[in-house]
Amino acid sequence: MMSLFSRDKQRVAVEETRRHTRGAHAPAVLPDIREQSEWDAGRAPGALHAPLSAPVPGAALPKAARGRPLVVICRSGNRSQQAVGLLRARGVEAVDVEGGMRQRAAAGHSVVGPGGDEGSAA
Repeated sequence: MMSLFSRDKQRVAVEETRRHTRGAHAPAVLPDIREQSEWDAGRAPGALHAPLSAPVPGAALPKAARGRPLVVICRSGNRSQQAVGLLRARGVEAVDVEGGMRQRAAAGHSVVGPGGDEGSAA
């Protein structure tokens, strides 16, 4: 299987994130590892909620994320960097979004709330 990202690439810009995670046949999954209250405030359309605090070490990835590259996002990029390190140690192809949801919102990309209305990057 060919990798979506180069082996040494650990971060991607918001624009690159959209290219790899948008649409029904997107090659990568966008796990949002923020806590429930942050997720409820707003998220990227199509993101998968997978809070960093929830998984048990060694637990399986959510079904939608198994066998696919992961583009991990959090509020500012710090927690997602930690998560990427853990995932890569398990052999998972993963990168994090530079600047996180804050950068996504600042770049003018949509952030939606629970009802599909406009949300915030919290």
